[in-house]
Amino acid sequence: MTWPVSDHFNGKTFFNPGDAGVPGLGAVLRWKMNSKPVPWPDHVDVQARPLPAPPTGDGVIATWIGHSSFLLRTAGLCIVTDPQFSRTAGPTSWLGAKRTMPPAPALEAVPKVDLVLLSHDHYDHCDLPSLRFLAKRDSSAVVAPLGHGPLLREAGFRNVVEFDWWQSGTPAVGAEVTLVPARHWCRRSPFSTNTRLWGGFMLRAGGRLVYFVGDSGYEEGLFSEIGRRCGPPDLALIPIGAYEPRWFMKSAHMDPAEAVMVHREVGARRSLAMHWGTFQLTDEGREQPLRDLAKALAPGEDFTALEPGSSILT
Repeated sequence: MTWPVSDHFNGKTFFNPGDAGVPGLGAVLRWKMNSKPVPWPDHVDVQARPLPAPPTGDGVIATWIGHSSFLLRTAGLCIVTDPQFSRTAGPTSWLGAKRTMPPAPALEAVPKVDLVLLSHDHYDHCDLPSLRFLAKRDSSAVVAPLGHGPLLREAGFRNVVEFDWWQSGTPAVGAEVTLVPARHWCRRSPFSTNTRLWGGFMLRAGGRLVYFVGDSGYEEGLFSEIGRRCGPPDLALIPIGAYEPRWFMKSAHMDPAEAVMVHREVGARRSLAMHWGTFQLTDEGREQPLRDLAKALAPGEDFTALEPGSSILT
């Protein structure tokens, strides 16, 4: 299956408009040969916390599970973003980045999931064991960018919706979803680079607007456009980790200072940090994103980081 040629699809692969493309093998080797990653702990304990009851009226309760996985609950819906509950982010259980802190809650303790929002196909976001579990247990609907349909159907999902950037729909009663652009890329095997699209989501549910950025580098003008076209979100879920070294990571991962710029430019009322502290993917230390976030914030700005299993009501 293919799609019309556009400003981000050339008939064969997707791309970021105006971008030079995915860094090649030479750049990867340069990074790895010169990399001096700050050591991370092998394990970080997570305090057990009971899930709060869902709201009885308007509102969304957001619970950070870990990495880019959030549980979003309204009075009538349970939604999960980029479900990643496995011990390893990689093609097998033994190959890939190892999880530093366990997900909270554990997958088996997650309430019945009505809708999955999947931003792209990288292993730390698109975890097939977690997806298969939800497909089998809950028969969840799933929304993903173009090209993810075959992968998700193989995982067992029957209700799969694929969107291009700026497309909208109602994949579950009470949830209006728009796929918005992100500055990133896709690949799950050496020969599948950018054969699938990537993106973030604007979710309107429970009388609130929630922006899930997905995985993205910073691009001037992009996030203010998202805010103009979709409206200022009540809650934004913004990545702050996996950003060093900047010469290599800048095109695909924002740093905490850029994350604060996203918070401001999209017009978020409040923001929560994600994509940090769970898998060591790059060179910065585990706690460095939190320190850099604190430095970048102005007094009174509502942009915080939760502990896994912690929740806020918006």
